[in-house]
Amino acid sequence: MFRKFSIFLIFASLYAFSYVFFKVPFEFYLAYLIFILYMPFFFAKFGIPKWPVLVFMPLLFSGIIFCMTGDNNFQQFFKIFIGFFSSCLFYHYVVQSYDFDLKELFRLYLISAYFVTLIGLVQLISFQIGFKPGYNFLWIFNKWNPSFGGLGVRMSSVFSEPAYFAATISPAFFTAVFNLFQRNTVFISKFQSVVIAIIYPLSFSSLGILAIFLTIILMLINLGTLRYAMIFVPLLIVTISYSYKNVPEFRDRWDGTIEIYSTDNIYDYDIHGSSFVLYNNSHVAWENFQRHPVFGTGLGGHPTAFDKYTLTQEEGAVQIDFNKMDANSMFLRLMSETGVYGLTVMILLLFRSWILKPRAIDDETWVMSNGLAIIILIYLIRQGHYFLNGFPLFLWLHYYLSVQNRAAMVIKRANVKAAEIEQFRPSTSKGQLSPGHT
Repeated sequence: MFRKFSIFLIFASLYAFSYVFFKVPFEFYLAYLIFILYMPFFFAKFGIPKWPVLVFMPLLFSGIIFCMTGDNNFQQFFKIFIGFFSSCLFYHYVVQSYDFDLKELFRLYLISAYFVTLIGLVQLISFQIGFKPGYNFLWIFNKWNPSFGGLGVRMSSVFSEPAYFAATISPAFFTAVFNLFQRNTVFISKFQSVVIAIIYPLSFSSLGILAIFLTIILMLINLGTLRYAMIFVPLLIVTISYSYKNVPEFRDRWDGTIEIYSTDNIYDYDIHGSSFVLYNNSHVAWENFQRHPVFGTGLGGHPTAFDKYTLTQEEGAVQIDFNKMDANSMFLRLMSETGVYGLTVMILLLFRSWILKPRAIDDETWVMSNGLAIIILIYLIRQGHYFLNGFPLFLWLHYYLSVQNRAAMVIKRANVKAAEIEQFRPSTSKGQLSPGHT
């Protein structure tokens, strides 16, 4: 019973960001209580793991230096540094506590994603029948707002925004889609896969559409047969076409992003606000990166850079400064705050740990790896918060899965080679002459 409750709490930490206890001097989410509850026990059992310390040590020293030069400030730096480091430490401890049984952790995540998706389904049904407490969760969460559109209300489940649902559940969606086309499923049942695959798009989030697009592309890359191409290529075309024609939020963001990056027109209020925000933050990040290319200006330094380089200072420019704190994209935020160092760590982690089907020891491995790659890509493209909804857990799973897969493949190749040698070894049984004897 205690173990089941412990599992519930650990995975609840992925979703406990819709309730905040206080906002000053920082936002203290419900998830942080779970961190505090487990940290002393984890520390007593495991000590301080090597990798989180090695990765964060350069960020600590460089961040302090830039606070002293005025390119960052101590309050913002330590708020982000402590939050990011603590989250990475906590989820590394979670992986250790399961003895690096990564597939079991991923299976438990998928089960949690299934139940969160069911809550989203209840939300949609409740709106249709007019049951407000079933679709408006403000009576439970104080950092949560209903988002209307789509089928009346855009599904967000326990997340504060539909985009957060789309990002966090994207690995589960990839796994579910794979299971739909297989006789033998991985991690979760066929029924659970059907539920996730059908309900997931109903968030009508542009990040959800991006995840669907990436899922189809990666299925084609990994499965690659004509049979699957005949399924996924038309599905890809239909997904893009339908989304553009029938999801105004997606169409406006798509058109706005293309327009502002092709024209550099920062004075047109007809451009979708999020497109301007992305363009403005990319400008700020690039300006800051040019001046501080190696380590950026330290974790939490983007808001200071924003105040220096924002395009909203231009006379007549669009006056929107949303996502000033997180740069609207983790790639842009890493560029601005951690420079070449942070970008190198993240990009190497993503691509060197990415396991495609030909290099995987089994189907579970490549499905898991590609699902994890999707959420990392989504965060890099359009989510700037370093540790929202347990993102570091997905990073650790992605990294250590590749370590385990490489080790398993080495053993497999050694066994194959040994079998080949054994097959062609001359027989020395009785009645047969060994080579060299007459």
